[in-house]
Amino acid sequence: MRVEPLDASLSPPRQGGPSFSRRNRLYRAVWRLAWLLLAAWTPPFARRWRRGLLRAFGATMQGSADVRASARIWFPRHLTMGDGSVLAGGVTCYNMATVTIGEGTIVSQGAHLCCGSHELEDPHFQLVAKPIRIGRHCWIAAEAFVGPGVTVGDRAVLGARSVAFADLEAGGVYVGNPARKIRERG
Repeated sequence: MRVEPLDASLSPPRQGGPSFSRRNRLYRAVWRLAWLLLAAWTPPFARRWRRGLLRAFGATMQGSADVRASARIWFPRHLTMGDGSVLAGGVTCYNMATVTIGEGTIVSQGAHLCCGSHELEDPHFQLVAKPIRIGRHCWIAAEAFVGPGVTVGDRAVLGARSVAFADLEAGGVYVGNPARKIRERG
């Protein structure tokens, strides 16, 4: 299945052209329907069921990884979660490229992991997708934003409503927009 964005010169987004292949869009439509009918309404303790559904659609879910019912995953095949990691309620995982989340990492309520952007200087406004990697024992706090291509080092913290468009060093505590390091994690 093609997961790379289509060539914007052949499928112009400004004129309503699709950014992904028909097969990709069909897979995502089936996925959204399956999540809506089989998982979006489930109580918190049904994490094994949700994990199984994500695996059935191609996600790599290790051990006790947990995705809450109100989280939104764009493309399960591009999601890898380590043991004990959590995508909390209201998280948006816009993973047109791979999102890898290390063990023991928490992505808190309303956070946004976004792998896509556009080439600003391209006259066709080409969509580009870059992977996100979040290390082990990190905390992405409530309503924080992690942008395309960002790597979050092990044990790093991105504060509430902070915005990361550059890599975060291991063990650092970051806040603000753009996120800046304020100290080392104890």
